[in-house]
This record gives sequence, structure tokens and C-alpha cells, in this order.
Amino acid sequence: METQNRGPLLKAPERWRTTPLGWFLFNERELRAGWRVAIYFVLALVAITVLSLPVQPLMGSAQNMSARTMLLGEIIQAVAAFGIALLMGKLEGRTIGIYGLPARSGIRGHFWQGVAWGFVMITAVVLLIAALGGLRLGAPTLGPTGIAKYALLWALVFLLTGLFENFFFLGYPQITLAGGMGFWPSAVLLSAIFGLAHMPNPGEGWAGALDVFVIGMFFCFTLRRTGSLWFGVGVHAAWNWGETFVFATPDSGFVARGHLFHSTPFGPKWLSGGTIGPEGSVVAFAVMGAAFVVFALVYRSKKQPPEGADAPAAARS
Repeated sequence: METQNRGPLLKAPERWRTTPLGWFLFNERELRAGWRVAIYFVLALVAITVLSLPVQPLMGSAQNMSARTMLLGEIIQAVAAFGIALLMGKLEGRTIGIYGLPARSGIRGHFWQGVAWGFVMITAVVLLIAALGGLRLGAPTLGPTGIAKYALLWALVFLLTGLFENFFFLGYPQITLAGGMGFWPSAVLLSAIFGLAHMPNPGEGWAGALDVFVIGMFFCFTLRRTGSLWFGVGVHAAWNWGETFVFATPDSGFVARGHLFHSTPFGPKWLSGGTIGPEGSVVAFAVMGAAFVVFALVYRSKKQPPEGADAPAAARS
């Protein structure tokens, strides 16, 4: 397997390798994967907090943010997540492309396939809930100009949401942690963190957090089969765009300003999802289960994505 030179700050000092503390902190070459992921999370969260301070008065509450203010917030989060990953890569002697979003493939191919999958999935969830009596869809609320304006704004917002959340939880952390504990154990752990991170959202609940965990596992599955996060980013962006802009269903208590249709949840929460939105409905779990099966049949494993940061160069393309 191809390896690269390690950065001086994360390389295991020779004199520490045989000490108890050295064994706890370092493997045979460098700082253990778990510590590196912890450092990444802490630095990224600090960076997000610091960068957000000057614009905090513009943001408002989570339930009243417009597309423009959300776009600003997502830009800040994405800059922090990728900036800290770039820093960690420099310290580790690795390029940022190894962490799940290789630049050579870019926003093409698997990304657009993921967009199609994501929109079909959220449409299936919403229409099934409506057919079962858990949701009422109203008439369009915007004219042609408003549709074009908000469709583009929300598309930009959720493209950045997909890039940030998939990379922050399942990019650098997944690729790094997989090198220490294996791909699927790290996928389960990080998907659980991904789900729990949504709990503070206004209107969120355990059903929604569990669905986010399942979606996180699906994103990891697509990473495993396609070799990058681009498919998952497309699914994430299109799912949120359809949920928020097209159908205007609640998303953890948030309902967008500027949406195509108007929707009203009805009936029991297990069907409608309530304030959580469609991802809190049992229908979402059924659709996600079907997505796992269909994806496994369509996307056969042709090449393995990185098990960790020492993966062969072929897995990084």
C-alpha cells in the first residue's frame, strides 16, 4: 500500500513509542486515528464559532432564517470544515482529496446520479405519506419569477449543506477513523454522531435522529461502493431541496420562506412525522430500506474506497 511522509506534528516520536503514554497516543507511525478525528472536530467547531460571530446578528433564530441567511451560515461551516481538513492533511502529509471528495471527479457523474436518487426518494416519501392521509399538499405559492429565484437559492443552500455535513461527519472523520477501527465500525459510530447532532434542532425528535443515522449509513454505503462522497452529497442536497423548497414540509421544525407548494401534516406523528417532517415518518424508513436494496443491486462493488489515510492511490481517484 502506498504511504506518504507524515507531518512533523503528528508523527510518533521515537522515544515515546515504547512508553505507556506513547502507546495510548500513537500507533507505530503517528497519532492514533481517534485522536486525530477528535482534534479535527474540536478545531472545526471552534473555527465555525469564531467565523460566525461577526454575522450572528444577521442569522436570527433557526426557525426564521431565510434562504440568504442560511446560505451565509452554510458557507461559513463549509469553509471551516474544509479548511481544518486541509490543515490536518498538511500535518499528516496527505492531500485533502483523499478524504472522500476527490477534486478530479468534482461535481459530475456520481453527484448527479445522487441528485436524481435523492429527489426520487423524498418525492416517494412525501407522496406515500399524502396517499396514506398523513399530509395534504396545497397549490403552488409562487409565480414564475419567485420559483426561479427560490429554486436557485435553496439549491445553493443545500448543495453547501450536503458538502458540509457529509464531509464534516463522514469525510475526514470516516476516512481517518476507518484506518484505525475498520470501515463499518467507524461508519456506525459517525452515523450515530451525525444523528445525535440533529437533536438540538427545534422540532427534532428521536425518530428523526434515528432516520438521520440510517441516512448516514446509506451515505457510507454509497462511499463504499462508489469510492467517494459525491453520490451521498447529491442525495443529501436533492432530498433537502425537495423537502424544503418543493414540498415545504417541516424539517426539524423549520419551514422555508419561499417554497413551491404548501403542505400540512395530518394524523398521527408516526405517519406524518409531525414537526420533525417526513424523515420522522415510518414511510421514510421504508423508503430508505428500499434505497439500500436497490443501490446494492445497481452499484456493484467495482473498487474499494479508502479504508484509511494509507489507502492505495487507485482508491483516491
